[in-house]
Amino acid sequence: MIKRLCIWSLLVGALSVSAAPDGSDGRAWLAGDHHVHSLFSGGYPEGARKGDVASYGLGTDGIYPISENARRGLSFGLSWMAMTDHGGPGLSQLHFQKSYAALLQSRAAVPEVIQFYGLELDSPGGDHASLILPITADERERLLRLESAYDANEVYPHDPARDRTELMLQALREMNGLSPKPLVFANHPSRGSAFVGDPEGGHTPSDMRAWNDAAPEVAVGMEGAPGHQAGSMKPGPSPRGRGLYKKLPTYGGFDIMTAQLGGVWDAMLGEGRHWWITANSDSHHNLADGGEDFWPGQYSKTYVYARRDPADILDGLRNGRIFVTTGDLISALAVTASVGRLRAGMGETLAVRQSENVTIIIAVREPSGPNAKGAHPKLARIDLIMGKVTGRDADPSAIANPSTRVIRRFTAKDWTRRNGVLTMRFVLKHVFANSYLRVRGTNGSELEPLPDARDENPWTDLWFYSNPIFLSLKEQSHA
Repeated sequence: MIKRLCIWSLLVGALSVSAAPDGSDGRAWLAGDHHVHSLFSGGYPEGARKGDVASYGLGTDGIYPISENARRGLSFGLSWMAMTDHGGPGLSQLHFQKSYAALLQSRAAVPEVIQFYGLELDSPGGDHASLILPITADERERLLRLESAYDANEVYPHDPARDRTELMLQALREMNGLSPKPLVFANHPSRGSAFVGDPEGGHTPSDMRAWNDAAPEVAVGMEGAPGHQAGSMKPGPSPRGRGLYKKLPTYGGFDIMTAQLGGVWDAMLGEGRHWWITANSDSHHNLADGGEDFWPGQYSKTYVYARRDPADILDGLRNGRIFVTTGDLISALAVTASVGRLRAGMGETLAVRQSENVTIIIAVREPSGPNAKGAHPKLARIDLIMGKVTGRDADPSAIANPSTRVIRRFTAKDWTRRNGVLTMRFVLKHVFANSYLRVRGTNGSELEPLPDARDENPWTDLWFYSNPIFLSLKEQSHA
C-alpha cells in the first residue's frame, strides 16, 4: 500500500512510543517476542510411557510460569508476546487441558501484555516453527486440531509419515483457510546446519519457499536473530555460544541466512517474496538462574508498528511492519522511500517510473534510558542495502542474490540529531529495475557481521535490521 502523507507527519508517527501524535491511525512501535517457553515445556521422566500426559514432567526444560514470563517481559518494555511451548507425544492434550488455563490466568494477571496462544511446532520435514494463533473464542480448539493433526512428534512411537514436508504444506493450506489466519515463523533456521541450506540441518531454503508458496499470508518469515543469546555467557569451561548454534556460528547474533549480505534472505527478497525477519528470546531458563537465556525483551526485541490491538499486531507481523534490535540499540525506526508525494514504508511497495529518482529518509530514535545491562549503546553506522527483484528463481534451493550491495554507509557525520532522533537522507538516482531496500545498523566497526566466538559477550556486539521496502517499476505508457 502506498500512502500520501506529509513526511514529517509520517516520521513523527513512526517514531512515537505511544499513540501517534499526528492523529493518523494510532499506531506506534510495540516491542514483543513470539518465541517464549514456560514450565509446560517439560519432558517425560525415564521409564514413563510417552504419550501418557499424566506422567509428563513440568518445568524440566522451560522452568517459569506463563505469568512470570509476562511480568518479566513487561519489565523489559514488551507490549505483546506469544507462548510457544514445545510439542511432543500427546502434548496437544496437555495444552488443551492445562496450559491454556494457565495462559488465561496470565492474561488476567498481566493485562498490560497482550498474550497470544501458540506452539513451537515440530514442523513436519523441518525444524521448529512458531505457530501464533489470533485471539478468538475457539483458540484452544484450533490449537488442539492443528497440533494433534500436524506436529511431527505428537504420536509415539515416532511415525515417519508425520515428518514429511508435504504434511507441513497440508497444515499450512489448512491454516490458510482459517479466518482469522494464524502466523508461522521458521525458528533458528541454521541452528543444526553444517553449511547454508544443509538438508540435514535446520530449515532449507527450498522448504521455506514451499511454505511461503502454500500459504503466503501464514508462513511469512523466519527468526533473523535466534534466542538463547546468553549461551556464550554461561560460566564454565565450554560455553555453547550465541543462539546455541552447533556448527555454523551466528554473525553478530544473527543467523547466517539473514546476516550474510546477498545470502538466503536477500535471495528470497530478490524473488519479490514477502519474507520478514524477527528476533526473540526463546526463553526457557534465564542466565541468572543457571540457564543460557535472556528474559523476553531483556536482550532481543521484535518491534511491530501497530495499535495496541491483538489483530493489528498480527497484521503488522503479517505485512512486514517490523524491525528488530538487540541490546536496545534503538527504540524506533522510520524508513521511507518516496517519489513526489507517494511514499512507502517497511513491508510496502512504491511504484516508480523507470529512471525516476527515489528519496530515502531514515530516522531512528535512541533509547531514553539504559538497556538491561545498564549501558547506553551508541550507533556507529547505518547501512542502506539494495538488491534487484528478478522474479521467482527456477532453483528453489537458491541461496544467493549477487545483486545485493550496500549503496550508502552513514556515520555520525552524515546524520542530524534532534531530541534523540537521528535523521539521514539519500537520493537513489535513476531507478532502472524492480528492487528492494533494507537498512541495518551496529554499534561496532566491522563492515560486515563477523562469526561470533563461543565466549563472546553479546552486549558488546549489537545490531538492528529493518524489513524491506519494494520498488516496482510502473508500466510505461506509449500514447
